[in-house]
Amino acid sequence: MRICDCHVHVFDPDHYPWAADRVYTPGAATVADLRAFHASLGVRRTVLVQPSPYGADNRCLLEALPVLGARGVAVLGGHETDEELADWHRAGVRGVRVNVASSGGADVAAARRSLTQAAERVAGLGWHVQLFAGPAVIAALDLTAVPVPVVIDHYGLGPSRSLLRAVETGAAYVKLSAPYRLSRSVDVAALARTLIAANPRRVVWGSDWPHTGGRPRRAEARFSVEPFRQEDDARTLDLVREWAGEHERLVLDTNPATLYDFPA
Repeated sequence: MRICDCHVHVFDPDHYPWAADRVYTPGAATVADLRAFHASLGVRRTVLVQPSPYGADNRCLLEALPVLGARGVAVLGGHETDEELADWHRAGVRGVRVNVASSGGADVAAARRSLTQAAERVAGLGWHVQLFAGPAVIAALDLTAVPVPVVIDHYGLGPSRSLLRAVETGAAYVKLSAPYRLSRSVDVAALARTLIAANPRRVVWGSDWPHTGGRPRRAEARFSVEPFRQEDDARTLDLVREWAGEHERLVLDTNPATLYDFPA
């Protein structure tokens, strides 16, 4: 089985500068570090996701993709030409991210507008839109009306009927990733099993390595390096296998291969 980690980041501040308006500053997490991490888990396929400290400067991600043989999820800056997007596709990009949650956003109208604009921009490329938003925003969106597949980050940060309906109908995938980002009141195991039961062909797994958010974030500390969280990723992957049961291969191999267009 070719296990795919569908949500990791690479941070290389020595070569790629941070966005001036970032909300946090991570430490370094290089391509070499990522390779060692995945080797320890037996992961054979990788999806890099553009992290918010780089804003819409995708250079770190784009240059890492061919080195890793990975797929990527980039962020649109609104100025990309068709030729540039074609270059991204050749590099391995297969989706774009709409990040509502990192900035603390709960503006449903803005989220709907960003989601619609991103979907329209990438529909011709056969890409998807990845949405990072909380349950209140997701519940207010009709994900089944989006003209491209939607991929929901981090369990949707909690249960919502809109998320469940979108997974059931096949309109959205959901990532079983970063359970530590959910409220402590959420039963993660029950939520994972519910999503898998709703449609096992619309669930994937991601580690969220290198686990940002290792301390409470304060605006005055956003330019000081925050530590990464210490997580038992092997244990988390074992739990996903347990929750998936007979659908383990779908969740860890088949679904990511389809969603991210990995070569056979």
